Formats: sequence, C-alpha cells, structure tokens
Amino acid sequence: MATLTSEISVTAQPVPERAIAAKRPYPGALVVVEGIDGSGKSTQLYLLKRWLEIRGYRIHFTEWNSSPLVKSATRRGKQRRLLTPTTFSMLHAADFADRCERQILPLLHGGYLVLADRYIYTAFARDAARGCSPHWLRNLYSFAPIPDITFYFRAPLDVAVNRIVAGRPKLKYYEAGMDLGISLDRAESFRIFQEKILNNYDQMVDSDNFVLMDGTVRVNKLQKLMRQLLAEKVDLKQFAPSKKK
Repeated sequence: MATLTSEISVTAQPVPERAIAAKRPYPGALVVVEGIDGSGKSTQLYLLKRWLEIRGYRIHFTEWNSSPLVKSATRRGKQRRLLTPTTFSMLHAADFADRCERQILPLLHGGYLVLADRYIYTAFARDAARGCSPHWLRNLYSFAPIPDITFYFRAPLDVAVNRIVAGRPKLKYYEAGMDLGISLDRAESFRIFQEKILNNYDQMVDSDNFVLMDGTVRVNKLQKLMRQLLAEKVDLKQFAPSKKK
C-alpha cells in the first residue's frame, strides 16, 4: 500500500502474500482506479490514458457497466425500478463477465496495458452497501484477473458528495440509493449511501493491496504521482511503440 501526503511523498508498505500472484499467464498489465463518486478517479485515469496514448503506448480503456450486451437490460430495469439488490448485482456481474471475456483478457494476452475505470471492487463496495453478502460477491467475481495495481482515490465524504451534487441537476433514483429506503430526500439518501460505500472501500485498502491516493490534492500533482507509482509497479517499456531502425 502506498500513502499520499500533501507533500506528495510516498511510503511503500509490504505487499500481502495473498495479493502477490504467481507469474501471470499473459504479457499485459491491468491498471485499475476505484473510489466513490466525486473522488476524482475518472479524471485521473483519463489524464493517464491521454498521456500514454500521446506517447504511442499499447493501451485499452474499459469502464464499469459498459457492455452493450447488458446495458439495455440494465436501463430498462432502472427505468421501471424493477431492480432488487441481487438482480442489480447480477446484471453488473454479467456486464463485467462479458467485458472480461471479450476485452480485458484477450488484450492482456495480446500484450496490452488495460486501464479500468472501476473494477470488481466497485461491486464489493457498492453491492455490499445494498445488502449483498461480501462472501457471495467475492465468489461471484472469483474469475476476474488480479490487477497489477489498484489506485484508490479517497476524498472526504462531504467533498466528494458536494462535487457530485453541484454538477448534477438531479440525482438518479438508483444512484442516490433511493431503492434502499434510506431517506425520502435524494441528496440525503445519496450521502448516506456513499458513506456506506466509502466504509466498504476503506476495509479493502490492506486486504486488496490498494494504493491510496488523496483525492483532495491538486490534479496535476496527483497525476504526476500516479505516473510515478505506475512506472514503479509496471514495466511500461514493454507497451511502448517499437523504435524504427
């Protein structure tokens, strides 16, 4: 685990033995960002993606809940408010399984650097906040390849919530956790729901070897640190364009 301070210094901690995979069966690498809504993770991954693209690196970007095979079913369920916590979780798992089989694993085997905006830890945090069994969720996603590095962007709850509320005309029903009956007020329901998710993420920092990133640090400094930590963990040269002779 790496911890970020306001001076952008890093303290590396030993990696838990269970988090160290044996020699991977593919030449690619998997980079993941996680965090609650408003933590800054997507902005940082986009900046990293553009930096790598401009330099010609072999990369592929994938994001949570984006499989065309499942998206229409999820949309219909949301519109009609038919999704139970278990049904919602199963749809997300089907979405991930489709992307894993069609995108993530083939590209890892093809020697690509795969960048994932949210990964299985989103399900572990969010679906558990909806009442799904953490053990059941771990089994459900047991087929997923282990990331080479998982950046966990953590911002104080109020900061993250205010970023989202200020930028949205209206919070969506499931986004706000209204299906849980927490509160009749969407903003308050969203805040409580995000707090539950944040607590679940915090419990995974050590067990899942997250690299902790301070989501309140200036964007450019945080991006500089992200690139530094990535280069220390992943041999980026193997994804660089071939030099012309």
